[in-house]
Amino acid sequence: MSLAARSLLYSCRSSVSRPALRVIGSSAGRWMSSAAPSTQLSKTGLYDFHVANGAKMVPFAGYSMPLQYGDVGGGAAHHHVRTQAGLFDVGHMVQSFITGPSATAFLEWLTPSALSELKPFHSTLSVLLNDKGGIIDDTVICKHSDDKYYVVTNAGRRVEDLAWFEQKLAEWNSSDKSSSGKVSLEVLDGWGLVALQGPEAAKVLQAHVKEDLGKLYFGQSGYFDVAGVKCHVARGGYTGEDGFEISIPPEKTVEITELVSKSPVQLTGLGARDSLRLEAGMCLYGHDLNEDITPVEAGLSWVIGKSRRESGTFIGASTVLQQLKDGPSKRRVGFIVEDAPAREGAKVFSPAEEEIGVITSGIPSPTLSQNIAMGYIKNGFHKKGTEVLVEVRKKMRKATVRPMPFVPAKYHREP
Repeated sequence: MSLAARSLLYSCRSSVSRPALRVIGSSAGRWMSSAAPSTQLSKTGLYDFHVANGAKMVPFAGYSMPLQYGDVGGGAAHHHVRTQAGLFDVGHMVQSFITGPSATAFLEWLTPSALSELKPFHSTLSVLLNDKGGIIDDTVICKHSDDKYYVVTNAGRRVEDLAWFEQKLAEWNSSDKSSSGKVSLEVLDGWGLVALQGPEAAKVLQAHVKEDLGKLYFGQSGYFDVAGVKCHVARGGYTGEDGFEISIPPEKTVEITELVSKSPVQLTGLGARDSLRLEAGMCLYGHDLNEDITPVEAGLSWVIGKSRRESGTFIGASTVLQQLKDGPSKRRVGFIVEDAPAREGAKVFSPAEEEIGVITSGIPSPTLSQNIAMGYIKNGFHKKGTEVLVEVRKKMRKATVRPMPFVPAKYHREP
């Protein structure tokens, strides 16, 4: 997926015409890593739409997803999003509702976020943590009310996430913690999800919505009639630009996508999505995040609410709170690399050639015309301006540590 750096903001198959809701917990019964547990690729509800529009389809997170469209390269698509608007199919993500009288307390057990302090229809990036404080997945959580949350998790972690939810729901609902009422998880299989991103995004969507979108700020969401179709619209995204993530009923996904993808919007694939998110300093699960990395090491300490630090009542709190107090052994940082782009797995060294870190993502930045990267570095070497070496193609390249995002965010924030 993946929103880092205070960014906000779904398994779909083309054969599904109505929402397939699976409910876990309560009395209803028992359900961005690029790795997939199955060799058979799934399809989002927009698969045929992509093919008809000349998309080059590639495997990603267990799905057949568009890399690019026609002869429009990744660089051109990237610049179009930065200057006008692009539309991304993110229908491979897992959309869910977590509901019940004790839903807030349940999610505050699974994550370190202060959800009880979140206003209705406001969202936050958060993380699901294991017992050692490692990140099972990063997630966007939108609070509709104290007893209802809309949650988006990564497609590549679907099996692990849903197994974790199922296990923890069983524990929660059979304990005194659920004395105020049980909690259930409803997975919105079949629902579409598209991300409309770029400086023209608001103008494009506003043409199909009666309400004033100028009053919907970054990190907020709501239900809107988009050309007469009730959709969940969240302001945010994965590019650093202003934009929206639109959740669409299965039978209307193609119709709404066709409507909001007309000029000046350009259909945009995974290639540009990756370069845009890296310029924005956002993590991709399975590359920049995994179960052995904590939110403190990942530079996501801001998702840990002050009240949660004081109570320590979330899974993995012991490790996380200790790192907040003493500092982690490594930290996620950005790099500018000279000469050649550093790719995932490239080793980072001190000027004395002591190995001190590793690159987790790296590209030539289309916007900056510089080689940018993010990765993890030994604590003490993480400060802005620190000069290091990165091994690229068996040669040491000079690099400089720098803060992220590389390209300033352009979110529509509340005054």
